[in-house]
Amino acid sequence: MSKRIGSVAVVIDDREEAAPRVNDILSKYSYLIIGRMGGPRRENNMGVISLLVKGSTDEIGAITGELGSLEEVTVKSALTSREVED
Repeated sequence: MSKRIGSVAVVIDDREEAAPRVNDILSKYSYLIIGRMGGPRRENNMGVISLLVKGSTDEIGAITGELGSLEEVTVKSALTSREVED
């Protein structure tokens, strides 16, 4: 199965409500995550997480799909076209 490197941006509109569910999903797919950086926006009850991921398009689609299914979360991803080895 071919793998790609990419980035996933996660914007959380209601940190208090959604953050625990987001973290559960990120833990479930931790094997895809190479790096993670996040910043809370406490004054707006928002959060932003940037993920560096490596996986198949199906695997990355699964994590972005689960995150995007949360009402308080917006997700955007970008993948390289170059295949990488495991």
